[in-house]
Parts: sequence; C-alpha cells; structure tokens
Amino acid sequence: MNPVRPLWYYCYVLKSEKNEKFYTGVTGSLKLRVEQHNEKGVRSTKHMAPLQLIYFEGYLNEADAYRREKYLKSGMGKRDLKNRLKGGLTG
Repeated sequence: MNPVRPLWYYCYVLKSEKNEKFYTGVTGSLKLRVEQHNEKGVRSTKHMAPLQLIYFEGYLNEADAYRREKYLKSGMGKRDLKNRLKGGLTG
C-alpha cells in the first residue's frame, strides 16, 4: 500500500472582497475551485466575486470533509472559525 495519497479533499472558506461575506465549500482540487469561484463560474458565489481563500483543511476522506463543512456552516462552527481567524480577518 502506498503511504502517499494523491487525492485530498479540502474544506475551504472564502471571503468576498465585495460584500465581506463568507462561503464554505468542499473540493478535491483547491486551486482550480478557487479559480472557478473568481471567474464567476459558480452560481452561488458569482455575485460575491472577487473572493479570497482565507482558510482550508485537508482530509483523506471525502465524508470527513463534508462533515467539517456542515459544522463550519453551523452557528457554533462560524463562531469557532471567527475566533480562530480573529487576528487575520481584521489585519
């Protein structure tokens, strides 16, 4: 068994430079997905562009990434994320 896994799943958070709102998602290709968001190729964020990647986590299992996305979209998850990024979001 190869210990190096070629495919990771990413839970990520984008911040709109236009309206300061956040977007949380999951992807297998982080760089490509951020480009798609900024090229207005994603229906849910095309009105928010340009977007900046402010946070991401890597997972070996897709289900774990989606579980984390669901948590980060919850009230407690949003609060935890804002506390974690407190200095970076204002500076």
